[in-house]
Amino acid sequence: MDHQHKDAFPKDFLWGSASAAYQIEGAWNEDGKGPSVWDHFAKIPGKTFKGTNGDVAVDHYHRYKEDIALMAEMGLKAYRFSIAWSRIFPDGSDDLNEQGIQYYERIIDELLHYEIEPIVTLYHWDLPQALQDQYGGWESRKIIGDFNHYCVTLFERFKDKVKYWVTLNEQNVFISLGYEQAKHPPGVSDRKRMYEANHIANLANAKAIASFREIVPDGKIGPSFAYGPAYPYSNDPKDVLAAENAEEYLNYWWLDVYCNGEYPKTMWKYLNKNGLSPTLEDGDTALLKSGKPDFLGVNYYQTGTFEASPFEEVFQAAKVNHDGKKGQFVESGIAGLFKRKRNASLETTDWDWEIDPVGLKIGLRRMTSRYRLPVMVTENGLGAFDTLEENDIIQDDYRIDYIRRHIEQLKEAITDGVDLIGYCTWSFTDLLSWLNGYQKRYGFVYIDRDETDEKDLRRVKKKSFDWYKKVIETNGK
Repeated sequence: MDHQHKDAFPKDFLWGSASAAYQIEGAWNEDGKGPSVWDHFAKIPGKTFKGTNGDVAVDHYHRYKEDIALMAEMGLKAYRFSIAWSRIFPDGSDDLNEQGIQYYERIIDELLHYEIEPIVTLYHWDLPQALQDQYGGWESRKIIGDFNHYCVTLFERFKDKVKYWVTLNEQNVFISLGYEQAKHPPGVSDRKRMYEANHIANLANAKAIASFREIVPDGKIGPSFAYGPAYPYSNDPKDVLAAENAEEYLNYWWLDVYCNGEYPKTMWKYLNKNGLSPTLEDGDTALLKSGKPDFLGVNYYQTGTFEASPFEEVFQAAKVNHDGKKGQFVESGIAGLFKRKRNASLETTDWDWEIDPVGLKIGLRRMTSRYRLPVMVTENGLGAFDTLEENDIIQDDYRIDYIRRHIEQLKEAITDGVDLIGYCTWSFTDLLSWLNGYQKRYGFVYIDRDETDEKDLRRVKKKSFDWYKKVIETNGK
């Protein structure tokens, strides 16, 4: 809807930015840290762009004070970061590594010193390799207890310092890419195993939230979900139905469980008929219902456009753009449910992600209407090629334009009635982009390194740094 006058951002709005441990820290085997599945997976030849890994990343482990000082200079109100499970418990569940937990306590204290709200993500994909080796990680119910033990340890340690917590980051991504598409650890391609692992992750998420209620009664906790709202390709009712299928299959399958403790009926019946539904044991539903979050974290980058797909349709293997050369989009889908189409009305990034600021408002409104929970945008940003020019100048006007247009839609969403807690850009500094190396840059702060040369890892403020600083100073005006 259109508004003649838009509501202002709340006075206590959390203008923030975000990161993930594996993507920034480095120091992969220092101070007692155990290996994670990504420490192993990224070193398998051919898995990542030019063989990049997070052994050094952008060396935040040794430079966190410098980075947090830059956050303070910008005026950040919040910083979302993840804790590496294998820094806390190198073997996943046994002896606590005091050096590891002290490292994160120093980060939290440094943030609080500058009056920056710490938002702690408990799991951002870096499962301890020991648990993967011991019992198959997310495919075993043993992980529910081990994840809860890890979370409770952090709740107890930081309950007086951290108010906002994120349980699982993008469960829909690490489960589907890890167990269906074999592009992330553990490199499995088996839909039945994917749904079983996903159900166990749902149980672990709910268990951690239930424990949180007892330990941090004044805190707020919720998962972060990679939400791409579904559009119909045309006004043909069959395409509209295909978009409905995609919305339920790709989004509500996770969100309904987080918020209601139940799987959506239509998709459950579809999976059950095809022998893919997960195993429900006694007590599972009660546990899922006990884990309703205080807020929903939304990682938003793009929407998806869908048309009807006949049962006999055969799709090519999905192609993922890792080198930043536009035009690699390949139609994908599930025969009988939906086909993903290129939306010609939208421009794309160099990595073929469709840029759709209005889709952010659409997604926030859908979530608000369906779940009636506060929302925090926990990730949103532009991955792009940045050029370091003479005199340390980076002219990233394209990033400013991208973020500005999305912030405009946040204001529209608030005016429409969305209870929005905060907005965390992805990311504060440049970082390792998992499978895409270091060339895909997201930050307000340029890190002087590339795929083959760590260089001096110098921090250089981009043009967008000063722009976002002004946004924060004026509370979005």
